[in-house]
Amino acid sequence: MPRPPSDILLVMTTLPDAESGRRLAALLVENGLAACVNVLAPCHSVYRWQGKMETAEETPLLIKTRAGRYAEVEAAIRARHPYELPEIIALPLAEGLPAYLDWVGKETEKTCTTC
Repeated sequence: MPRPPSDILLVMTTLPDAESGRRLAALLVENGLAACVNVLAPCHSVYRWQGKMETAEETPLLIKTRAGRYAEVEAAIRARHPYELPEIIALPLAEGLPAYLDWVGKETEKTCTTC
């Protein structure tokens, strides 16, 4: 039976540079917390922090994982993130290629041993 799309999440975060993004991506995949992480091109972020307008160049990450692994993914990001308040958001999937969703589910069934 195919895995329901709602079993898979797209988790998003941003990091201050591509190198820290690649390190976090590798850790998540190596430990079975993510099937795939896209480290995207830097973007320019504009936001209000502690009452002041701020800007920053950041590297977005798109993390594909199972909904049941979200807490572990969040903990791994928080433990290694340099920001006081990192962006960590998860989006449930409405649809997806069944074979891809099954692959994400299988890749994230592993137990994280170093997180």
